[in-house]
Amino acid sequence: ERYSAICNPLQSRAWQTRSHACRVIAGTWLFSALLMLPYAIYSTTRPVPARRARPPVAQCTHDWPSEHVRQAWYVLLLLILFFIPGVVMMVAYGLISRELYRGIRFELDVKGEAAQRNGGRELAPACDEGDGCYLQLSRPGGALELRALGAAGAQQDRARINSSEAKLAAKRRVIRMLVVIVAMFFLCWLPVFAANTWRAFAPRAAQRALSGTPISFIHLLSYTSACANPLIYCFMNRRFRRAFLATCARCRRACPRRAPQEELPNANASLS
Repeated sequence: ERYSAICNPLQSRAWQTRSHACRVIAGTWLFSALLMLPYAIYSTTRPVPARRARPPVAQCTHDWPSEHVRQAWYVLLLLILFFIPGVVMMVAYGLISRELYRGIRFELDVKGEAAQRNGGRELAPACDEGDGCYLQLSRPGGALELRALGAAGAQQDRARINSSEAKLAAKRRVIRMLVVIVAMFFLCWLPVFAANTWRAFAPRAAQRALSGTPISFIHLLSYTSACANPLIYCFMNRRFRRAFLATCARCRRACPRRAPQEELPNANASLS
């Protein structure tokens, strides 16, 4: 969806609707629940042998039908939940970055040519509506008409130049944000999927190497992925920050507050 919105913005508007988003969210939850059914089916509890006398302790574990089923299961998870999404993210975000980089190069070339034609004075392209924008060439008499406009025309030029530079900076920020998202995905999920696959094929060696602190840190790293993307969007996307603050402001206004008339007598009483 992000690839379509940036690389094919006109076509994406026809199908990226609110109802489509609801269907995708519902389908994601349904697919996730169905994919995790084997854990609910093959999970069981076993008593843990204790050396000293203490209350009996049980441990939750997976009772797979055979080792081949267990190995196939973890390889399937590695492909469906890590390898395929990772490849899709790298390809889609790579194409998005290439499209944005082309837009940056195009706008920089247009600004350079406009500056040369105007004696070093930069002018923004006539069309500045974001990605996929084509340059609209002005008529030969455009320079004379701009001179006739005087100060108003100069202010419009400066505003257009500032808008073009802001959009160039926004495209660079988007490219950096996409790179960080892909890097965080691999950083958070590669250790846990590698550890699970290793334990499926070499349980004793993996148990000796990963038991205790290493496996706890690996699982904590995978849980971090659940909150990493909102933080990335918050720190690297100004529009996300504005929307988040606006949502918090609406929640704050929705909270019941005492009227000022009720607060004044209490204040006077405390002062007296």
